[in-house]
Amino acid sequence: MVHLTEEEAKCVHDFVSKICVADVGADILCRLLCVYPWCGRYFTSFGDLKCEDSICHNAQVKAHGARVLNSILDASKHLNDLTGYYAKLSKHHCESLHVDPANFYLMKKVMLVSLAIHCKSFDAHTQHCMTKFLHAVADSLGKQYC
Repeated sequence: MVHLTEEEAKCVHDFVSKICVADVGADILCRLLCVYPWCGRYFTSFGDLKCEDSICHNAQVKAHGARVLNSILDASKHLNDLTGYYAKLSKHHCESLHVDPANFYLMKKVMLVSLAIHCKSFDAHTQHCMTKFLHAVADSLGKQYC
């Protein structure tokens, strides 16, 4: 399990409080579905996800992206027990949705790109801290698979 120092945790808390959920959340899921199109199999109820334009203008993609990001931002308040925080969601992704846990790490990569684009304060130190945090989130979401 990834461990954040007190200073790294403070950096994460300070940074996530500045994120515009609507813009960044939509961008994260849009990028995930465009860059890794096989992830679209988990979102068949969202309609046409065959091209970038239809993905990025899809209201359900935007709404779900915001929901995912809100969950991650809320997780930053539970750094000492991310596995507990994500236990039910991990079980749901594993048993009901059958999500490949490797997709959580793809989401991490895409999220870092979106944060770099949308957040002016995303410097190298913040990237380091957020990378560790998002890796811990991905680990926690994949715990049910172990």
